[in-house]
Amino acid sequence: MDLSGGASPLLEPGEAVERMAAWKDRIDRLATDTKAMSDRLGELRVTAADDNRMVEVTVDAQGALVDIHLGRRIQQVEPDVVARTIMATIRAARLRTADRAQEIIAETVGTDSPAARAIAAQVGDRLRDTAPGDRPEWS
Repeated sequence: MDLSGGASPLLEPGEAVERMAAWKDRIDRLATDTKAMSDRLGELRVTAADDNRMVEVTVDAQGALVDIHLGRRIQQVEPDVVARTIMATIRAARLRTADRAQEIIAETVGTDSPAARAIAAQVGDRLRDTAPGDRPEWS
């Protein structure tokens, strides 16, 4: 009589220990890789500038503006042009950040697991929440 319910036969004690050790190794490796991903994303900063070097911005992995430098040329340009250039440059930096974040995810935890693909998609979606017409011409 098969008591396994159709599952694989019971393992010998030595085999069970080996499987548990292999499972623990995979979990430990995943934890290490996930921490490396988190650390690298936490340090991620991307800087972008417009073609005229009027505006340079830096954003973090969340897409938040962490630094901005305005060139002297802004004194010769209408304020609404400066504002649009700032916003377009932030969007360009966020798009580059999305690309780099997805590279970091692939390098650290890979893209084989559904969880890793979901993380990469979520990061990309959050940082690429730009309407198609809002993308700067140079990105």
